[in-house]
Amino acid sequence: MNVIHADKFATYADALKALDRDHRLRNLKPRAGIDFVSNDYLALASAPRMRNAVATALEGGTPIGSGGSRLLRGNCEEHESLEAEAAAFFGAETALFLGGGYVANFAVLTTLPQRGDLLVMDSLVHASIHEGARAGRAEFCEAGHNDAQSVEDAIRNWRSKGGVGRAWIVVESLYSMDGDFAPLEELIAIADRHDAFLVVDEAHATGIYGERGRGLTAPYEGRDNLIVIHTCGKALGAAGAIVTMTRVLHDFMVNRCRPFIFATAPSPLMAVAVREALSILQQEPARQQRLASLVAFTHREIAARGGQIGSRSQIVPYIVGDNARAMALASALQARGFDIRGVRPPTVPFGTARLRISLTLNVGEDEVRAMLDALFEEAERASR
Repeated sequence: MNVIHADKFATYADALKALDRDHRLRNLKPRAGIDFVSNDYLALASAPRMRNAVATALEGGTPIGSGGSRLLRGNCEEHESLEAEAAAFFGAETALFLGGGYVANFAVLTTLPQRGDLLVMDSLVHASIHEGARAGRAEFCEAGHNDAQSVEDAIRNWRSKGGVGRAWIVVESLYSMDGDFAPLEELIAIADRHDAFLVVDEAHATGIYGERGRGLTAPYEGRDNLIVIHTCGKALGAAGAIVTMTRVLHDFMVNRCRPFIFATAPSPLMAVAVREALSILQQEPARQQRLASLVAFTHREIAARGGQIGSRSQIVPYIVGDNARAMALASALQARGFDIRGVRPPTVPFGTARLRISLTLNVGEDEVRAMLDALFEEAERASR
């Protein structure tokens, strides 16, 4: 028998070398410097109330792990208490707690849209939505970014070609790399006109926008054609994701959703942490107000320096374009004590490599001012 002694890792090594040549090789770095990169928008991840809630639950006998699937012995009182409280808080009929935002998007899109349906997703939605669309049963297509007319045109074109199933519109309420907002009111109207479902990923809006941090979908929650994913690992300072929806869709997920049925349930301690985060949102509205003030301050400071403001949110993209220059600028800022990371394709479109500056309550106005001084100095130095 002939044995081929080729290097079994050559394919992988070559791919890594190609990424390195294009300045797109990723690596893990420890936390260091002033936080301008995390999604801990309300500084809840290390908040004393969150720590105390988890410690108290642990002392009271709450297990660290769930021990199994929710349909087996993994269904804990803490999960059900969180779901009931979250449904009431967000104004939905029911809620389902899953392990994370990526899993939740994938779970919803591989379970609810059926064969013969059409899924229309914004061109800049998260990778988890793209993966869910590819793995799901429905036909899918992209619409122009934040272009409601493009969404409606896609549905009408599908119908004109004989599409007879249900249309599903999938967007993010606040886009994580551009910091811009979806036209939710227009999309709700389109969903109503076409008897479609609207799925909204609120990952970067939950806790920050809407009454008491209920998100940008707050005015629409409770509608029978709306499914919302509220990620718990960002502004809520914990982990997991809450999907709000009608009872019939909830029960269908419990019976047919493979990422829910065949996965070990999230830690009950995370359910406790998320419940405490929801309580903080209701009892400490000053956190939202302080973040809004910091966002406004930052945008004023950028404008005063002659910079272009690409967003109205806590996510501030600084577009560089070239991969190597973006990473060099990020490194220069890190050397000056600011934790800012470069983001390159395919996370963002080719030719739009950038710094993604994230504003959180882990910093104040003095730190923001110092960071912007450093950013504009280093950008000027790089352009010489």
